[in-house]
Amino acid sequence: MSSYVGVVVNDQELQSHFTQVELRSLKSKFVSARTQSGRVTVGDLPSIFKGLKAFNELFEEDEIKAVLAESNPDMDQEIDFEGFLRAHMTLHARATEKEGGPKSSSFLKTATTTVLHAINESERASYVSHINGYLAEDKFLKQFLPIDPASDQLFDLAKDGVLLCKLINLAVPGTIDERAINTKKVLNPWERNENHTLALNSAKAIGCTVVNIGTQDLVEARPHLVLGLISQVIKIQMLADLNLKKTPQLLELLEDDKDVEELISLPPEKVLLKWMNFHLKKAGYEKQVTNFSSDIKDGEAYACLLSALAPELAGPAASASDPTEKAKIVLEQAEKLDCKTYLTPKDIVEGSPNLNLAFVAQIFQHRNGLTADPPKTWVLLEVLDKVSPGSVNWKQATKPPIQMPFRKVENCNQVIKIGKELNFSLVNVAGNDIVQGNKKLLLAFLWQLMRFTMLQLLKNLRSHSQGKEITDADILNWANNKVKKAKRTSQMESFKDKNLSNGIFFLDLLTAVEPRVVNWSLVTKGETEEDKKMNATYIISVARKLGCSIYLLPEDIIEVNQKMILILTASIMYWSMQKHYESVTPEATSPEAGENQTDTDLANEVSDLAIDESS
Repeated sequence: MSSYVGVVVNDQELQSHFTQVELRSLKSKFVSARTQSGRVTVGDLPSIFKGLKAFNELFEEDEIKAVLAESNPDMDQEIDFEGFLRAHMTLHARATEKEGGPKSSSFLKTATTTVLHAINESERASYVSHINGYLAEDKFLKQFLPIDPASDQLFDLAKDGVLLCKLINLAVPGTIDERAINTKKVLNPWERNENHTLALNSAKAIGCTVVNIGTQDLVEARPHLVLGLISQVIKIQMLADLNLKKTPQLLELLEDDKDVEELISLPPEKVLLKWMNFHLKKAGYEKQVTNFSSDIKDGEAYACLLSALAPELAGPAASASDPTEKAKIVLEQAEKLDCKTYLTPKDIVEGSPNLNLAFVAQIFQHRNGLTADPPKTWVLLEVLDKVSPGSVNWKQATKPPIQMPFRKVENCNQVIKIGKELNFSLVNVAGNDIVQGNKKLLLAFLWQLMRFTMLQLLKNLRSHSQGKEITDADILNWANNKVKKAKRTSQMESFKDKNLSNGIFFLDLLTAVEPRVVNWSLVTKGETEEDKKMNATYIISVARKLGCSIYLLPEDIIEVNQKMILILTASIMYWSMQKHYESVTPEATSPEAGENQTDTDLANEVSDLAIDESS
């Protein structure tokens, strides 16, 4: 079975400074810049870096140019991707100096890259408690649980790779189709290696940093590497709700002069700090909490936060003078909110950053204290501005919090206006329909927005082919041609073809774009409803492992939801074309040769497609 492939940098030391998410983003920027001009020079970098959120507010282009000129005075010098990354690191270091301290996130960059191999026993005990609590009823693992935190049982259990796979699915459900996990009681070396490969690639896919960790490290269960990886996965699980998608009420944290863009770009632990300070400020707490270690050692911030969120459970923590006693009362109060408190009063007093972060995340999950009715209108404008830059007239928009109802209507009227400019079908739809929460109309709008976004992505990749605009018929014909060329027998008559319900066509298509990705021994014939569901679930898992953007549910495949079937097919098409595009970038050839090859290959991907205008 094929596995997730990250961006690989030859210089491992250089790669260790970036997460896979960062590398993919920067690689995309680099490839895009080179596509436009055929080469990337030092002189191209100021405008590229100015467009990045990390540098946009800190530097002007001239400042970026001056910083880069210190080490690269020749602005016409061509650079490769590694040179691009080194320039980014140089500018990032200067940005850190300018802000007066480190800015990097500790959320994803944890013990996996450190040379200090000391094991924090409190953290190990906490992770064991987490595993014992969340996986106690797992069909396979329950025979090995509970784990004794005082023994090496955790590391022994991790050697087969099953535990890591299960934890990843806890953190981001559906990342791994569990049928792909080898769960025999005794695994041979090949099966064990398969599990670890699956776990590592899936960990990368959900945002973990796994630099310099190989399957052999996990087979040997090296304690500092295993704990480092488990720590990251558990943090992702604990902080999963700290984004606008899961908790749109977070918009309440914004002030009048703040842009929602800032909130969207913040890493989860920074959002958690922002949330904590929001409630502390409302409660009259005068200090600013900037970390989960030194700033909360005395327990004062915790006592104030819990009193503000749960006044009915307030205890004598605020009056306790001894930090340890105060921490003990704080934990007792949190337990009344059903928070799983895996840390001890000592962990609070000593300022254990990982455990305190997890504790605050637990409080957030059980009592976030935010309003139940977040301002939705602003989010639609932000999304439209992302998918169609420049389409929103921000001077005519009102930022949250929005007190006056007519201001919400004004925002939504602009949403409808932009939708019509993008050729959305919005007959008899007005801004007030969105304000009133008309679910049917809102879903119709979001569907058209989703389709527009996917077609724009495909259009950008196809720009070299100089052909017609990509249509639904293009996508349909591309998929059928791809499957046919791979000598598979299934075909799709349309996006509402009832034969698609068994999932076989999409498994054929996934095999066509990546021959090793589907394990056909796990595929059913799709004759019963249960078999169809198993295939549909597997399709989504496999597509996600490739890196496709997946928005649908298994039911959408089983019921042949025409709209979602189109988006699934387009997502696979985009991944295939992007992979093809990146594989012929000019790294191994001259710029001219690479560009010509790209033009040819991209044109071949979508050329000679019969266009059905009625679609």
